[in-house]
Amino acid sequence: MPPPAPLDPLIALRGGLLIGLAAALLLVFSGRIAGISGMVARATGIAETGIPRAQALAFILGLPVGTLIVGLWVRSPDIAVTSSVPLIIIAGLLVGYGTRMGNGCTSGHGVCGVSRLSPRSIAATIAFMLTAIIVSMSKYLFVGG
Repeated sequence: MPPPAPLDPLIALRGGLLIGLAAALLLVFSGRIAGISGMVARATGIAETGIPRAQALAFILGLPVGTLIVGLWVRSPDIAVTSSVPLIIIAGLLVGYGTRMGNGCTSGHGVCGVSRLSPRSIAATIAFMLTAIIVSMSKYLFVGG
């Protein structure tokens, strides 16, 4: 195995291209959108319709396996948890609630919906991105950090 490569924008570009390719292949061969929240709902049995459950399970299990392979092949990022675990759990639950309320997640709306020029997905992606920008910049916007 080659030594880990330094992280650079081309790695992110290749990753984005692979995500787009996977979404396109799923749409072409299954007629389904690669929305992670929908896949998780189907894989866990929350949703009873959509992609076959075995395919949803394979897709969801492929995410961490693919991440592990890329981490070993390219380079694992340095990760440091700087927030409290209860706060992270609450944030995750809020994201889950938001994806159900918004009828999809960033992968379904942002990757698949925007590429199909879906007005609902474009509006949802703008809302996701504006919220993310405001929250991530809130320290500077509201506290003067």
